Amino acid sequence: MVDKAASVSEVIAVNATGLQALQDVLQDSDLTRALDTALDLIDQMKGRLIVAGVGKSGLIGRKLAATFASTGTPAFFVHPAEASHGDLGMIQSDDVVLMLSWSGETKELSDILTYSRRFAVPTIAMTGRADSTLSQKADVALILPLVKEACPHNLAPTTSTLLQLALGDALAITLLKMKGFSEESFRDFHPGGKLGAALTPVSDIMYSGDDLPLVALDTPVMEVVGEISTKSLGIVGVLGSGGKLAGVITDGDIRRYLEANSTGSMKQAMLETSADSIMTGGSVFFEPQRLCARALNVLQQNRISAAFVLEDGKPTGLVTLMQLLQRGVA
Repeated sequence: MVDKAASVSEVIAVNATGLQALQDVLQDSDLTRALDTALDLIDQMKGRLIVAGVGKSGLIGRKLAATFASTGTPAFFVHPAEASHGDLGMIQSDDVVLMLSWSGETKELSDILTYSRRFAVPTIAMTGRADSTLSQKADVALILPLVKEACPHNLAPTTSTLLQLALGDALAITLLKMKGFSEESFRDFHPGGKLGAALTPVSDIMYSGDDLPLVALDTPVMEVVGEISTKSLGIVGVLGSGGKLAGVITDGDIRRYLEANSTGSMKQAMLETSADSIMTGGSVFFEPQRLCARALNVLQQNRISAAFVLEDGKPTGLVTLMQLLQRGVA
């Protein structure tokens, strides 16, 4: 009878030990120096990073190629079997090849390795054996520590593929930093889904033009109420000198104002009092390029439901909390 909880814990512990071994060898080792060379090769390449591997290493390679491509390093995966049947033509002299093989003796990689040597394509090996064919023939060899697999028979690639994934991700993220790849850059590569929504600038989704609820400083409260009701956004901007935003009035401000003046004259409260008397100055605002994720965070932290988008102090848009949530920003 298998103790399932104990088994899961044991596997995680073995993987953690493997990651610690990788962390240990990064302390002033040949791997550190090889990584430095590999990063420079990829950073300075004019073409693309070609990732190749077979079996579990191939699956890791596909994932890494996708990560490199989405973080600013042009990359794609080439299957070694397909490479031997014509796809070698996809590899150019200005590319860099990254080959994954735990043993370093994966025969399916031999054609890519021979091709890269013949046409002087820089080659990086990621393997667990320094004395392997792949390590010896590559320009740079990233030698991972020989760790015990989480498989009880030490056969199924588990911990070894975890190390390949960890080191590959480390390469991709380090290159991201070297290239100065920003949140705005992420937006260009991730236009869809929640990530795309989060990285969209507020200028792309904001209410604008005739949809903006705006009044002048001397607008009577009655008309302020009308503007809030007509635009249905729960807020109105009060324009001051030169069309700049002087303050805002929310539907909550209106309710509190009416409650405070419930014993007075309705005529005075609604017709003889102007917007500048009840507005809140110094309100939260956004610049047009503020990312939606950050805008949502600001609204939530300030416990407000909307904020204007300003250019040179003038309102050009409005973003609401509900609008951001409905678009999947989180």
